[in-house]
Amino acid sequence: MVVSCLVTSKSQMHLFHEGTLYESYRIFGAHLIKDNHLIRTRFTVWAPHAMDVRIVGDFNKWNGNGYSLLRINKEGIWSITLNENLEGMLYKYEIITETGDTILKADPFAFYSEVRPNTASIVYSLDDFKWEDRQWQKQKCHHNPLASPMAIYEVHLGSWRLKDDGHFLSYQELAIELIPYVKDLGFTHIEILPLVEHPLDISWGYQGTGYYSVTSRYGTPHDFMYFVNECHKNGLGVILDWVPGHFCKDDHGLYKFDGSYLFDYSNEQDRENPVWGTANFNLGKLEVQSFLISSAIFWMEYFHIDGLRLDAVANLIYLPNRSEKQVKQDGIDFIKKLHKVVFQYDPSILMFAEDSTDLPQVTTPVCYGGLGFSYKWNMGWMNDVLSYMETPSEQRNHYHHQMTFSLLYAFNENFVLPFSHDEVVHGKKSLLDKMPGDYWQKFAQLRLLLAFMIGHPGKKLLFMGFELGHFSEWKDQGQLDWNLLDFDMHEKTFAYVKELLKIYKRSRPLFQLDHHPKGFEWIDVNNAEQSIFSFVRKSSKENDLLVFVCNFTPVVYHDYLVGVPKKGSYREILNTDSVEFGGSGVTNKRILKTINQPFHGKVDSIKLSIPPFGVSVLRMVNKRKEKKNDQEKVRCDAIGGWKGK
Repeated sequence: MVVSCLVTSKSQMHLFHEGTLYESYRIFGAHLIKDNHLIRTRFTVWAPHAMDVRIVGDFNKWNGNGYSLLRINKEGIWSITLNENLEGMLYKYEIITETGDTILKADPFAFYSEVRPNTASIVYSLDDFKWEDRQWQKQKCHHNPLASPMAIYEVHLGSWRLKDDGHFLSYQELAIELIPYVKDLGFTHIEILPLVEHPLDISWGYQGTGYYSVTSRYGTPHDFMYFVNECHKNGLGVILDWVPGHFCKDDHGLYKFDGSYLFDYSNEQDRENPVWGTANFNLGKLEVQSFLISSAIFWMEYFHIDGLRLDAVANLIYLPNRSEKQVKQDGIDFIKKLHKVVFQYDPSILMFAEDSTDLPQVTTPVCYGGLGFSYKWNMGWMNDVLSYMETPSEQRNHYHHQMTFSLLYAFNENFVLPFSHDEVVHGKKSLLDKMPGDYWQKFAQLRLLLAFMIGHPGKKLLFMGFELGHFSEWKDQGQLDWNLLDFDMHEKTFAYVKELLKIYKRSRPLFQLDHHPKGFEWIDVNNAEQSIFSFVRKSSKENDLLVFVCNFTPVVYHDYLVGVPKKGSYREILNTDSVEFGGSGVTNKRILKTINQPFHGKVDSIKLSIPPFGVSVLRMVNKRKEKKNDQEKVRCDAIGGWKGK
């Protein structure tokens, strides 16, 4: 019944211990081996300090006698092949440590796991899913994300929406409900909080145990493949939060895996992460590099993930538990190595850094001395803008620089502007409730904030619930307050978000030169007294530009003079104070023609009405295009009239 055998070549084992076996999941873990009509099950694990390793599970009534794995090299790779098809069976490794203790461990390379609070691994085949996203994959190869719109909807699957009985929606049910919802809002990507298997719900997945096991809370690995497949068929990219810095210390997981500090540092100062109660990966250990880089490739290969967002990059690049910052060289080297491998595997993959440090060249390619990320979260912009918005409007003139400082470094990196889950939890209030003032003013300033974000250079990320005008913080143990859409101001906020994203995606000046200084120009950066900011967003095409005028006070201005970069006519394409969005209706309905009056350093200017706590977005009128559109309208009206007879 039991056959122990050598399953890896010496070269494969050498690569693993050298830190360059980037598809380690093909060797380690539980695999069904098909040999003619016979299906065997092979288990392989790395446990160099173990005295003995046994496989236990449903199939042997959790009794490891007679089920010892064979140690196949001196570096501690163990393997066994059983002459049985054990698909669907629960299992763990029973490890005898150097001190004689017996410990039970889940498989670090398991593809599937029990639903918490149970912790066993499950033998599971990832084969036979029929992908239907060829068109999406082909499109990605010819797509330049830097010059394209990117609006990311960040979501925690367990609290977006619940079933009537309070249970989680499955991956398949989320495909039916979440995907059309996000698509209809106008987002381009869904970013999901970590889906690696994890024991504690309130860790949100950031304290994982199974780096190859998509969490069983919402279904099987094939169910998640279905979810990603449906995202791609609907034109949505999928980004996963991924945590290569630290892991949870639960007994069944990676911590002291074979009785030693195998995946983490042996010295306490480098190992312990007191903020999260976790253990830091030893990124300098070559086998850990093989393990983690293989995990990244695994999610891309088997689940067609379009990008990874690396959590807590500061924890990767600086040594922990020091009074002063000290660069962690093995962390820097790991990040560079990761990106070399990932982009060689798929150049279209997106890699995001959740980085709060001021380390330069985060998004510079590795070959030019950088860390190699595709994008960096602009945490400085987020903190400055939210701090400014939380300041009472009559005091904002003293903090004017907080809204302008980011433009001094906006093009040093490829930035994403994030209003993430971290900003709406733990007493920080929801985005809406951060806004000072009365009920109406809070909604007006939320619209103002979102329009300013859309106008500012950088890609966009927003956490679920903002579009409803949430008053409450994120409830990670509940669901979004969907009943809010029954109320007028919340319904209008939802409509506003859809319109804002529609304008964003169809306006090249808002994304084409996102990461180039030619795409942005201040008109008036110094009007602290009135707390009014005006600027231009431009594309590479002549006269293709948008003018933003943002008023961060409740004061209304009529015939307000603004210098403009081009002579001609301007049409207001968005006004956050429109009645349809819940505003007071201070808008500019007529085309605004320039006057020959120099202002703000420009030769020409326009006069317009400035709404309270509002943004007016103006597009330069292309007369030829306007005339063509008018002719097209007449033609369509004529056809429609003829059909109606």
